[in-house]
Amino acid sequence: MDHNHQKKIAVINDFCGFGRCSIAVALPIISAMKLQCCPLPTAIFSNHTGFDRYYWSDCTEHMQRYADEWAHLDLHFSGIATGFLGSVAQIELVEGFLQRFSREDTLVLVDPVMGDNGSLYPTYTTELAQNMKQLVQYAHIITPNLTEACVLTGTPYHAAPNESTLLEMSRQLAAMGPDRVVISGLDLGETLGNFIYEQDGSHQLLTVKKVGRCRSGTGDVFSSILIADLVNGASLTDAVTKAARFISTALQRTMELNLPPTDGICFEEFLGQLAQS
Repeated sequence: MDHNHQKKIAVINDFCGFGRCSIAVALPIISAMKLQCCPLPTAIFSNHTGFDRYYWSDCTEHMQRYADEWAHLDLHFSGIATGFLGSVAQIELVEGFLQRFSREDTLVLVDPVMGDNGSLYPTYTTELAQNMKQLVQYAHIITPNLTEACVLTGTPYHAAPNESTLLEMSRQLAAMGPDRVVISGLDLGETLGNFIYEQDGSHQLLTVKKVGRCRSGTGDVFSSILIADLVNGASLTDAVTKAARFISTALQRTMELNLPPTDGICFEEFLGQLAQS
């Protein structure tokens, strides 16, 4: 039996029941963009770690057998996206998954979720951050924020880097393996920017008007739209533009509803726009 008549994207990330992030974001967005989303959970959270309390269960011991069953079904993926990974063991498991399931026509996106605002997340160690470089070599595209780009390249963090610094970091990241780099969510005052670099050396800074404050899960929304649009044949510039505009629209509605920052962005009302495009 052939299960590969429809394009599929494997998403390796945690599952969060409340807070609009990770797999709970990727699943509806990728599905709305007419692709099958196949999640591989790294952990299960009642709600994300930005809340005062939460319940969670680690899935590391299940990941290999989970992937074994996909191999038994001979599943082929048009895209593979990785997100938050909580241990060196998980990074090694995902590295094995990429070696096993990446084909010549598989687009691999690595979102090196490690920190923000100049600091690693509390659950992240220097050892984990260094091991993340192992995954970068398998990526066709990576989407670090500014903090993560600095960590991966050993660049001192500065909240407002100039374009030459962004270009140099992007060159260093591309030298690790990816064809394309997007340094995402740059705070430019009145606007937010995404710096795009492609292997031929071309680069540009795309901006969108800033709407409200930073919220949980926006990076997951961004990377989900990005990989789905690229698998569907869009250019990197068009995919980044679409993702940034979609987030801006959803943020505006989120502000109208006065949702707490922990609750993510209210994107559900706009999924039809992704389906139409």
